[in-house]
Amino acid sequence: MEKLLVFGHKNPDTDSIASSIAMAYLQNKLGENVEPRRLGNISKETEYALNHFKIGAPELLTSVSEDDCVILVDHNEAPQSADNIEKAHIRMVVDHHTMNFKTSEPLYYHAEPVGCTCTIIYKLFEENNVVIPSDVAGLMLSAIISDTLLFKSPTCTDLDINVAEKLSKISNTDINSYGLEMLKAGTDLSSFSEKELLNLDSKLFDLGDKIKTKISQVNTADINDVMSRKAKLEEVISNEISEMDLGLNIFLITDIINSNSQIIALGSSTDLVEKAFSVKLENNTAFLPGVVSRKKQVIPVLTAAIN
Repeated sequence: MEKLLVFGHKNPDTDSIASSIAMAYLQNKLGENVEPRRLGNISKETEYALNHFKIGAPELLTSVSEDDCVILVDHNEAPQSADNIEKAHIRMVVDHHTMNFKTSEPLYYHAEPVGCTCTIIYKLFEENNVVIPSDVAGLMLSAIISDTLLFKSPTCTDLDINVAEKLSKISNTDINSYGLEMLKAGTDLSSFSEKELLNLDSKLFDLGDKIKTKISQVNTADINDVMSRKAKLEEVISNEISEMDLGLNIFLITDIINSNSQIIALGSSTDLVEKAFSVKLENNTAFLPGVVSRKKQVIPVLTAAIN
């Protein structure tokens, strides 16, 4: 039987890991031979969730080849995927992001404008009459809590909340108490170097046809804790601009308690940031009240400004 590998994006977050594990479980129950993989290190938040529900982390994968058949979850853009993804046979995509995707082969593509990929995968379990085991349900719940910041993010939909409530019953998990502890586990950034901080959750985008952009994000309970490292962070950000030929490099520091963000932005196109958010960067930084979502409140705003 043909083996398929399922994985989320590079620098995986909790949704990328959880959706890979859940999708592999579902497809195996449907008679396929599917194994989950990860494209980077496990974050502290994800580690907390995996340990809580006693699930092992997927095996690390760095690149694929023309011999590999794959399922992509929680992403669809090649720069965010495994190296050489254009050579692999993509059989399926399950995602909740903007579509920027081409393939030479027909495939199954399921995307919905919800807060979390695991919300979509829950629907796939229902549609196929497959029972979700307690541990997988708990991990899927963790992904929804993470991606929606415990339902505070503007990406959160009624469907995300409804699915989370169902998963909490299956996994016998209190959403609020567990969710707060999991999110807090992810805000301990003290052991990470500046380079590691900038790559815990980062994605590459092309804004228009000209501006190669990297947008990184970390969650914290205190923005000042991260901003105290600003000088060293800027040094790494500047190095990345040179090494990766970036026109714009943005670091989003998100306060999960008060639902605000501080940004550090460098590059030749920082005027785009000022235009998009109607702010003035002072010493390469600006405060963005109410902004917590890269997907819904940063990328679309920057794209609209360049257009």
